[in-house]
This record gives sequence, structure tokens and C-alpha cells, in this order.
Amino acid sequence: MNVASTARPDVVPAPTPAAERRRIATFRSAADAHASAHETATQREIARRLASLLGYRFDDGPRGTGPDGTGSEGTYWLPNETVVGEAAARRLGLRGRHDLFGGYVPRAFVATKAITHPRVSPDAPVPEGWSDTFARRVDDGTLAGFTAFTRPDALAAARALLALGPVRLKPVTGTGGRGQRTCASIDDVERALDELSEQAFPAGPGPGGLVVEQDLVDVATLSVGLVDVPGLVASYVGTQRTTPDNSGEPGYGGSTLAVTRGGFEAIAAQDWPAPVRAALAAARAYDEAAHACFPGFFASRRNYDVVVGRDARGRTRCGVLEQSWRVGGASPAEVVALAALHADPGRATVRATCVERFGAGVEPPDGAQVFYDGVDDVAGPLLKYAWCRADAHA
Repeated sequence: MNVASTARPDVVPAPTPAAERRRIATFRSAADAHASAHETATQREIARRLASLLGYRFDDGPRGTGPDGTGSEGTYWLPNETVVGEAAARRLGLRGRHDLFGGYVPRAFVATKAITHPRVSPDAPVPEGWSDTFARRVDDGTLAGFTAFTRPDALAAARALLALGPVRLKPVTGTGGRGQRTCASIDDVERALDELSEQAFPAGPGPGGLVVEQDLVDVATLSVGLVDVPGLVASYVGTQRTTPDNSGEPGYGGSTLAVTRGGFEAIAAQDWPAPVRAALAAARAYDEAAHACFPGFFASRRNYDVVVGRDARGRTRCGVLEQSWRVGGASPAEVVALAALHADPGRATVRATCVERFGAGVEPPDGAQVFYDGVDDVAGPLLKYAWCRADAHA
């Protein structure tokens, strides 16, 4: 089966006359069968709104599958994770980016932080399908770093990078900064590896690996992204917020996106400050390299976290940290932005915001579109909402 995309995503075909006969369905992988209530409910609400936007029928069946657990040509999927491998794509009936809100990769490691950096030496072990070319192509738009798949290689990478200052160790499958360690010496690295080795270098199957990367201070993280649904494509640059969760720990608090109708070239054509222009260039180079270096890859939702900060010598650095080719925290903002652009074909830009607020008795502001309001089994009381404005700048 050939699951490769046949066209660049910035060229969008018109909706087909049969669009109203298509259904949209959510899908959760077996590995995420115990997802929290707010994640499942938010994903369902995003799917419902996309169905309304696209003129599809929303199917809220068990796991979003058909009677035999498979998809069909009449299904547009919203999976909770990046779809991995031809077998999974065949089971869901995926042929290209307009069959899902998310992405497809040929191998699991391609959807992780692992691809952002090169291996530490030409003979260092890497997963089957690894691309040394990818790291070379994105070198100008990433921080100094390496990806290691063994403890000895992680130590070698740390020794090389500590000459530049403190390093950050990041398991490649971690999200939201969880599991990361900052180390100022090789002794710090040894202790961190004792804690991280089980996750970073698992004995069983799975996309293991550890990123060893220079650490920055005074950082700001920008989100650069593109969403491509049948008949409409939009790109954006935005910022994230943190907020105390119900336990008092910092957590994701939402995003504000400046959204432009069209692909990456449309958002890049806007008048941006130098750090934003650098972030846009880095994200576009990363996106282009992924399409070139991993045959078969396609995605309709492509989000890149880009950090701007100072290194140990006080120099400003800018680099892509990781990619997200699946539904994400900013997706409520993405969906309300798409709906606003769809409703007003003459409008080129909008500003979309999504907010997550913890605690009991929280009320959404007037005009907000609620995606979740309840007591989550893990996070506790939580309200998630979004709104859209004509002002384009985040």
C-alpha cells in the first residue's frame, strides 16, 4: 500500500460533492485506552466541530470505529496520537492528509523528539529507518544537541556538550517538560541517567531514546503551526501560557494564535519581529525536511515548538524543540480559527485563544466556546474554552 501524500499541503482541493456523506470519527489507540475524561471529551468536541465545519456526519461510536474495528473511504479520523506504520494506516483507511486531523509516520520514532538531533557518532546505534540527512538539513534551526539510544552514547553526548554549558536531558516520548533534567556536570548526568534509563532505554518494544541538548535561560517558546482540512488551510504563530493546576504545580494554561489563511508562506509574509521570523524559518525548514527525509509521512495538523533564549555565553539561540503531528493543546484555538475563516471567506487573519482553568466554580467569559467543563478523574475540576477575534497578532 502506498500511503504517501500526493500533493503539497499548501494547495487545497475544493470539497467534493460527496462531502456530506462522509463521517468524522474519533479514535484512541489501545495504548491510550485509559485516557482521562477531559482528554476524551475535548477530542470528541473538536471532532464534532470539525464535522460541522466540513459538512461531515459526526460518529461518536465506541473508539470511533466501524463494526469490524476498521475505517473506510467514508471516514475522516481524529486520532489521539500520530498514526504509526502501514498496518495502522490500512486499518483506518488512510491514504493522505485529508483522511485525518493529525498525521501519519512510517515508524514510531519519527513522531518523537528523537529526530531533532543527530546521533553522537556515525556508528552509534539508531532505529531502523533513521535519517542522518534530516539532522543535517535542520541543523541551522535547532539547538546544539544529540539523540542517544544507549547510555554510553548519552554520556558521550553530554561530555561533548558540557563544554558549551549546562545540558538538558529529555526522554524522547516525554510531553509537557515531564521527565526532563538539567545537568551542569558529568556527575549530574550520571545521576540523571540512573533515574531516566528505564524510560529512555527500555528493554521492550517502543520508541526509546534520549535527547541531550544545550540548556538555555530567559527562554520563550513559540508555537508555529499549520492546519489543513479539505477546502481550507491556515497557518499560525503563537505563544503558550502556564497556570497552576489543582495541585499547585505549573501546567498548560492555553495558547494564543495569530492565524493567517494559507500555508507557511502566508504567515511568513506578515511583518514580524526578528525572533518570530527566525522561529518561522526554523519551523518551515523542519517541516520541509520531514517530508523529504521520511517517505510516506503526511500530516494535516503540524505544530512545532520553537524556543528562543540565551546560552551559557549569553548568545541568543533559536531552535525547534519538537514537532506535534496529532491533535494537541492548541487544537481548540485552531478549530475556532478555521470556523471563523470558513464563515467569512474574505477574511485573511484572525486571533484565536484557548484557555485551560483549574478549580471549582470557574465560569467561562461571555462569548467563549466551551470544550470541557467538569471534574476530570485525574486533573480534577477543569474548564477548557476558546474564542476568536479579528485582531491577527498574538
